Amino acid sequence: MLNNYNDFLKYIKSFNTKPSLLIHACCAPCSSHVLLLLKEYFNITIFYSNDNIYPYEEYSLRLKEVIEFADKIDNIKVIYDKYESDDFYNSIIGLEHLGEKSERCYKCYKLRLEKTAKKAVELNYDYFTTTLSISPYKNSDWINEIGYELENEYQIKFLYSNFKKENGYKNSIELSKQYNLYRQDYCGCVFSQKERIDSLDRAKKENKN
Repeated sequence: MLNNYNDFLKYIKSFNTKPSLLIHACCAPCSSHVLLLLKEYFNITIFYSNDNIYPYEEYSLRLKEVIEFADKIDNIKVIYDKYESDDFYNSIIGLEHLGEKSERCYKCYKLRLEKTAKKAVELNYDYFTTTLSISPYKNSDWINEIGYELENEYQIKFLYSNFKKENGYKNSIELSKQYNLYRQDYCGCVFSQKERIDSLDRAKKENKN
């Protein structure tokens, strides 16, 4: 089990052949740095599974961007599951009032990672992981905790994930500019969208005073 980024780099650089990797992606910007880092070491397929994203039009836009970016950089295959927003809402019952980086987000990570693990087993991949940890707003410790639990439960190897290291997030911003990627201004769920709107409203009021 890997538990730090340096060991992760040593590990993937030790491969003699490229194993297969199913990588959960939430959007093109978060995928950019991660895909460019990992495609040298893995045969990658992207799995777009994001029942949390609201509204559906936003979900579809992000999926379109992921497909277009994956094709541009290395013709990477993208697969996706059915949009089931009820799966997200059912997974966070009682936690709706909590903010970002709360237990609500933990449940959301787990929902998407578990669907990825199941799909990786179904399609016989060697590894699964996620691009989520590229974001400074995502808890990488939680992501890895969940990933290793799912590894044990489903007997599929989880690839350690903390892609914000070595300026990964900063590089994703530069790559987004380079490839003209759509960068959303909220995480994805209706709650994070409302938090973003409320934050902007407060800032406007403060500027007026």
